[in-house]
Amino acid sequence: MIIVRLRKIREGLGQRLRAYGARRARSKSKATFIGITGSSGKSTTTALLGHILAGHGSVHTELLFHSLKMLSKMLSHRIRGVNYVVVEVSASAVNSIKPLAETLRPQVAVVTMIRLEHVSRFRTLENVAREKGALVEALEPGGLAVLNADDPNVLAMASGNTQRFVTFGESEAAGYRVTEVSAEYPRLLSFKLHWRGGVLELKTPFPGEHFWLPTVAAAATALELGVPAQTVKDRIETFQPIENRCEVIIPEGGPHFIVDSVKAPWHSLPLAFDMLAKSTLGQKRIVLGQMSDFSDSNAKYARAYKSVREIANQVVYVGEHAHRSKASQADRDTGRFIELRTPKEVSDYVRRTAAPGELILLKSSSNLHLERVPLAWTHDVQCWVPECGKTQGCQQCGLYGIPFEQHRGLVEQRRRLKRRHRLRRLFGLGTGE
Repeated sequence: MIIVRLRKIREGLGQRLRAYGARRARSKSKATFIGITGSSGKSTTTALLGHILAGHGSVHTELLFHSLKMLSKMLSHRIRGVNYVVVEVSASAVNSIKPLAETLRPQVAVVTMIRLEHVSRFRTLENVAREKGALVEALEPGGLAVLNADDPNVLAMASGNTQRFVTFGESEAAGYRVTEVSAEYPRLLSFKLHWRGGVLELKTPFPGEHFWLPTVAAAATALELGVPAQTVKDRIETFQPIENRCEVIIPEGGPHFIVDSVKAPWHSLPLAFDMLAKSTLGQKRIVLGQMSDFSDSNAKYARAYKSVREIANQVVYVGEHAHRSKASQADRDTGRFIELRTPKEVSDYVRRTAAPGELILLKSSSNLHLERVPLAWTHDVQCWVPECGKTQGCQQCGLYGIPFEQHRGLVEQRRRLKRRHRLRRLFGLGTGE
């Protein structure tokens, strides 16, 4: 009992010290702090904006921040000497963004869109909007909000205490207005951006039209920060999309994979299906895994199949909900619909049946790690546990070439080595290598 209390006291003291160090580092920094939030598109906006700003100054970019501990560590150790700090601010629970935003104290807040996410926690769109709006409310005096003009829940954030705001979208009233959006994979996304400086014709590395939104959010923010228009245009063209977020992978002699294996909220499925439909490649296949963020019954798996069977030559459902497709017996008999249980079964099936040049879209929440399917074309993937519980992608984890049951031992070994090297450096003994 005494040990437990001492541990809690130590943890509490550690949190206070981290918070103090973070506030002190933030107050001393001369960087421009930019927070980005929204229900979708925020990771791509964050990464792309960081890439654009890197052509104009020094940048520190952080994706998927959802805890005060993570933010405090970043502010205390990683922002020295940079011109810009670009942070994705994610909601982990109700009232989780406010303490993050108040610690970050952004000069710029970007909000991409409001959709019904984390349904069990937020329940309504209004609750989601209130949560995301905390970032805008935390703006420093004279701060700027960059808001989606096409989303009324986002646009309403301009009526609060925002000192200054600009808008982006397809709306005629948007300050950064998008027209002529076009993507027909393998032809990638391009569009025109109309703003007070004229018209920018932007070419992007993205395979789907829906990526205009994070692209414009990042471009508008950069232009407002004084980045030259030509730099914005050039940097967008050279951006490398985030792994597993509609990442295009084309193994030699194999199919074209579009890997969208991080999130699969219900509102995102029509966007993925539209991307598949507009592709000009002849053969099209979709592998659909776990969906998320919907409030009614699992009948949506059947609704999804009804929509996508008109687009794809074959639909493969994988995971514990694969049986919910309501596919007809005729579709099953002809192979138009395939039901599988594990990613390994999908990988083996695709390997046997894929034709060079066909398009295969992998769409799922991250729990199934469907990125292993294209990885297996170029690597000896040995980790095929159906659900490993890790939130990071297989490329970041780096252990996909090792059976899952060996992962824990390897991770512990790495931690011991890291601690040993840290102690040796602390006492001036070198690394011992």
